[in-house]
Amino acid sequence: MLFGGVSLAFPTPAAAEFRVCNATPNLVGVAIGYRAKDGWISEGWWQIPATTCATLIEGQLQSRYYYLYAEDAARGGRWTGDVNMCVAENEFKITGVQDCYARGYQQFGFKEYDTGRQGSWMVQLTDTPASQESQN
Repeated sequence: MLFGGVSLAFPTPAAAEFRVCNATPNLVGVAIGYRAKDGWISEGWWQIPATTCATLIEGQLQSRYYYLYAEDAARGGRWTGDVNMCVAENEFKITGVQDCYARGYQQFGFKEYDTGRQGSWMVQLTDTPASQESQN
């Protein structure tokens, strides 16, 4: 089962941060990617229980674009996109998005979020099928 997640993203008026909320009934694993001074960075895994939120980046957001990949631990559904980044099986922080396999990593497609240079951002993951995403 593939989830594109009618992932709602919007600026939040609370403390400056990048948050992901899990609006599904299952545990979700999340990875984030972004551009830093040293180049592209991908980090994971945050384990976000059902109906809770997690802060992936604390403080004022430094980039305009952030990238997310998530998967449902129970049902195997995924929230993906077209931007390929490196991931590892266990907790990771990887610099660079090239040659993932040659460096011993996997490569997954992350979804791009344009924060519009907002200081805070929140993404809500839902279990709505990907085919409905284009209707929003």
